[in-house]
Amino acid sequence: MGEQPIYTTRAHVFQIDPTTKKNWVPASKQAVTVSYFYDSSRNSYRIISVDGTKVIINSTITPNMTFTKTSQKFGQWADSRANTVFGLGFGSEQQLSKFAEKFQEVKDAAKLARDKSQEKGETLSNHSQESGRDTPSADQASSFNGTDDEKISHVGPEAAQLKSENERLKSVVEQSNTNTKKWETELQTLRENNARLVDALQESSANVETWKKQLNACKEESDTLRQKIAELEAQCNDANQEKQRNAQLTVRVKELESELQEKEQELENLRKQAEIIPQLMGECESITAKLKVCLKQHFILLLRFTSEP
Repeated sequence: MGEQPIYTTRAHVFQIDPTTKKNWVPASKQAVTVSYFYDSSRNSYRIISVDGTKVIINSTITPNMTFTKTSQKFGQWADSRANTVFGLGFGSEQQLSKFAEKFQEVKDAAKLARDKSQEKGETLSNHSQESGRDTPSADQASSFNGTDDEKISHVGPEAAQLKSENERLKSVVEQSNTNTKKWETELQTLRENNARLVDALQESSANVETWKKQLNACKEESDTLRQKIAELEAQCNDANQEKQRNAQLTVRVKELESELQEKEQELENLRKQAEIIPQLMGECESITAKLKVCLKQHFILLLRFTSEP
């Protein structure tokens, strides 16, 4: 089946500064995919991360590696083959804990695979030594005639088993080469996919720029509308003040109309009084004439009274 992902997460990737060996240098501009891969043909585990078309982590897990949590969201491990230290910054403490647990699990599996490989190597070494002891000398081998298969049949079952083991190893190597080609094909596919993603990202960036321009235009239009609304509100306030003045004028007009009606009533009364003035004048003249007559008579009486002895 070749190499397959067994766990995937996202994190910010860092590498130790090769000069100072102290400071962290960002290997990715943003959080990227970080995956554990298992190669069934080689029985090995790797941590791989790709940023765009650039491979920023390609670390084979060995039993001697240790993943260390240095903070609630940051962890690191040293890779002697890559001659660097990788650091991962996660979005949450839970993601860091899951990654650390997976690292320990993969590390244990790698140790188990190494132990099995060593046992197998020791077995093959023992078989090889026994085969070497049982193999005839060069002079004896040169005395044999016939095909290679006939020679092997004379050598013994250990040599046949060794040949079978060699054939199996050749098959494993061929399978490894096949897997390598498959990985190259998959890597090329990933690169093509990443290239398409980069194009899509660039297109999205262009769209974002367009949306920003549209947003700025909308903001300017909104500001213009707000200004117009403020002007209309000011005009409405002026109109309300004008309405209040008109209401006050209406009240004043009603008051003036009421006063005018009162004045008209007074004028009407004066007119009525003016109509009886001639009559009153006549009566006044008659009374005046009578008064003059009375005064004249009184004066005459007074003269007579004063003239008598």
